[in-house]
Amino acid sequence: MTQDTHIQAVEKLVGPLLQDDIFLVSIKIKPINNIKIYLDADGGLGIEKCIKINRALYKIMEEMGMYPDGDFSLEVSSPGVDEPLKLLRQYKKNVGRNVEVMMQDDTKKEGKLLGVTEEAITIEYIEGKGKKAVIQKLDINFDDIKHTRVLTKF
Repeated sequence: MTQDTHIQAVEKLVGPLLQDDIFLVSIKIKPINNIKIYLDADGGLGIEKCIKINRALYKIMEEMGMYPDGDFSLEVSSPGVDEPLKLLRQYKKNVGRNVEVMMQDDTKKEGKLLGVTEEAITIEYIEGKGKKAVIQKLDINFDDIKHTRVLTKF
C-alpha cells in the first residue's frame, strides 16, 4: 500500500466517527507507521472528543489488522495554534480573529478576518498611526495566499 492509499483507508475509517460539528483537517503518516489525524470543530474541539475518537479508531484498525502485529501509533488532535488554516470551514470558524496572511510573493498582511467566500477572504487592518490611522479593508483571493495563521494574543 502506498502512503496515499493508507491515508485514504484511514480517512474512510475516521469519517463515521466524526459527530456533531467535528471535521477532518488532515492526516499524516510517517514511515514508522505513526498516524497523526488533525480534527477541528466549529464550536471548538475538546481533548475528551479527541481521546474518544482515538480509542474507537485504534480499536477498529487493530481489529482489521491494518498493520501486522499492531505495529502503529495513532495521535488524534486539533491542529496547533501555529498550524496554518487549510480548509474553508476553518477560515469561517475564525472570522473575527486576527490573522497573518503570507502571500504567494512572500509579503505578509495582518488584520482582522472579516469575511470568507468560496474565492476570497476579507481582512481589516489599520494603516498609519495616531490621528492619521485609517481602517482599510482588503479582499485577498485564495489563489494569492500561501498560508494563513491565526494570531494569538496572550
